[in-house]
Amino acid sequence: QVQLVESGGGLVQAGGSLRLSCVASGSLFSIASMNWYRQAPGQQRESVAGITSGGNTNYADSVKDRFTISRDNAKNTVYLQMNSLKPEDTAVYYCNARIIPRSYWGQGTQVTVSS
Repeated sequence: QVQLVESGGGLVQAGGSLRLSCVASGSLFSIASMNWYRQAPGQQRESVAGITSGGNTNYADSVKDRFTISRDNAKNTVYLQMNSLKPEDTAVYYCNARIIPRSYWGQGTQVTVSS
């Protein structure tokens, strides 16, 4: 049993910042990566950022240089720092953990960016 709990979403104005957190609990063996996805109304779910067990990171082109993914292994927590937010960043953001051989998802947290 693995649970992922997200927090930090909310309503901000364009240009503002938010920091999302995802706390993992349960049987956390053989973690391959932790990731953030998002899904906007009428859109497909898309990958935003990921960090591997070795510390390598990757970002979608749309958020590169604005978002930063990081982790605190002692707290089993992954973060997504979001700066210079744009209205097109509005979406439900989901935490994902790939723990071989399974993949787990959080419940999602709403991020709304107003003009």
